[in-house]
Amino acid sequence: MKNTIQSFYRKKECCTLPSDSHDSPKVNKNHHDHHSHNTGAADWKLFFPAFISLTLLLIAVALDHLVVNDWFIGYLRLLVYTLAYIPVGLPVLIEAVKQIRTGDVFSEFLLMGIATLGAFAINEYPEAVAVMLFYTIGENFQDLAVSRATSNIKSLLDQRPDFVTLVKGDSTEEVAAQDVLVNQTIRLKAGEKLALDGVLLSTSGAFDTSALTGESKPKTIRETQVVLAGMINLNTTSLVKVTTPYQDSKLSKILQLVQESSDQKAPTELFIRKFAKIYTPIVVFLALALCFIPYFFVQEYIFQEWLYRSLIFLVISCPCALVISIPLGYFGGVGAASKNGILIKGSNYLDVLADLKHVVTDKTGTMTRGVFQVQEVILSDPNNQSELLEMVNALESHSSHPVATALAQHIGPVNPNLTFQKVEEVPGLGLKGLINGEELLVGNFKLLDRMDIKYSVDTREIVLTTIAIAYKGKYQGYVTIADEIKEEAYQAIQQLNSLGVATTMLSGDKSAVVSYVADKLKIKEAFGDLLPEDKVKKMGSIKENSAPIAFIGDGINDAPAIALSDVGIAMGGLGSDISIESADVVIQDDNPLKIPAAIRIGKKTKQIVWQNIALAFIIKAIVMVLGAGGIATMWEAVFADVGVALLAILNAIRVQKTDFSTGSK
Repeated sequence: MKNTIQSFYRKKECCTLPSDSHDSPKVNKNHHDHHSHNTGAADWKLFFPAFISLTLLLIAVALDHLVVNDWFIGYLRLLVYTLAYIPVGLPVLIEAVKQIRTGDVFSEFLLMGIATLGAFAINEYPEAVAVMLFYTIGENFQDLAVSRATSNIKSLLDQRPDFVTLVKGDSTEEVAAQDVLVNQTIRLKAGEKLALDGVLLSTSGAFDTSALTGESKPKTIRETQVVLAGMINLNTTSLVKVTTPYQDSKLSKILQLVQESSDQKAPTELFIRKFAKIYTPIVVFLALALCFIPYFFVQEYIFQEWLYRSLIFLVISCPCALVISIPLGYFGGVGAASKNGILIKGSNYLDVLADLKHVVTDKTGTMTRGVFQVQEVILSDPNNQSELLEMVNALESHSSHPVATALAQHIGPVNPNLTFQKVEEVPGLGLKGLINGEELLVGNFKLLDRMDIKYSVDTREIVLTTIAIAYKGKYQGYVTIADEIKEEAYQAIQQLNSLGVATTMLSGDKSAVVSYVADKLKIKEAFGDLLPEDKVKKMGSIKENSAPIAFIGDGINDAPAIALSDVGIAMGGLGSDISIESADVVIQDDNPLKIPAAIRIGKKTKQIVWQNIALAFIIKAIVMVLGAGGIATMWEAVFADVGVALLAILNAIRVQKTDFSTGSK
């Protein structure tokens, strides 16, 4: 249900999250400053009608009570109060007519229109104007809160400059960021923000990544490593080769997902919307009953008195406090998550996070750094080691797995003379390909088992991650590599336990390695040697015993398990497009501590939403009873409607002010 009246005075677009599209060829370099100025001007225009109405109302009340006169009566008095009513009342009445034309008869606009026009009909002019005035001010503050929440997320994420310094040979040129092409080089001075995704051409640089990750600690990025739009160069001038068009940058995708997150409604929010559609017509008929039914039961029935009570009842019953404050509470939760480097794709996932009973996690890249180093190379024919390892390196270059990076660092650059045919990645097992007409297998020992290749190694005795090699149908040996556990992983598991969330580790790595990591992290259950389909089976059995559950992974092999979970959490949002696309929640800096933080944000958001629901229902119920009994006046009715709405909004925005970085609940 549309819940604002600002469209009568200003364009609705100012309350929506702007997209990354640019229609004009040139963009104002200081558009962020202009946006702030325009926002202030729009706020002033938003409240201007209320200011006019308030001024005229005060003049009319003064003439009524403070000035001795005998001329401010009759049509003149009605005219002045009507002029005071029009700036705030006319937009509401027009909106009510629009809603009726679209089939939404019983809207909050109709309720306020009936109540205030009815007050005019019984000569309660000051109260009629005051009710509509305070209702409008309340709506304006609601619009302002939504606009500011949206603007906060926008400014938090979209901090890219509109112009960049393009390097052309020995010269430079300032050009619009959207006009820069892939593979062109831009220069980034110390203190400047990066406008496009790319790779660092300079030896190294320190970058502030807080706009993307929420992490205040500077990050050192080295030559050929990825740098992203929104990062700030902290020390020396750096050169960056652009890898992605402006509109397709990682930041653009994040902005788009935050914008679209409002489309994914939480069950509570959906229920309140459905409830309001049923609730509103009921209270209209109850108000009519309150006005006319007492005629048959009350001896001294005075129509004007009971009409006044029914009008009070209508004002009190307006559901705007619920309809506005609840979505704002969820939107605040999404914003708080973004501020902490957590991308949540819909308010429905906040509810799931709040109720999580079990977190299932992958190992590599999730609880470990995913930065492998070769420990041992054990081959059956040491004399042929160099040639075989070069072939292994060339085949692994077709994979993006961290293992491939470790082998490349150990063996060196890929030999360009080695060409493979029919390269195939076997999910969860490894790679195979043909070179010189012979098949090379590189993966875990399960890959060799599947290809029926015999080996004499007891894999249970090898604790480290193992890469088995087979060539020409024969076992050739293995390479061991080791991964480092993230420093934050142990704290993350402790915090999950303190939140009452159980943890399980599922991995395709060797069971011995998985058990070793799980023991270090105090994860009670751990399973290794799992193919993607095995993870799905394990997930199914876990889900039967404890739900809702979350799965945390960092790669395409985890997609089936993520799909089966109630909420899929991706680690590595800065480096993996597939994780942003497939997961429901993205941890943008790989920090496992953001997992319990996301759960705390979900719990806090849900707590605030239910506080608002209870606040609205309790106060409205009390004032409804008092109004029906003739005790409450229009002023109490205004508080029960607008006052409760404002209190609920103030409560809703608290979630954005809360620090979720600590382990406290």
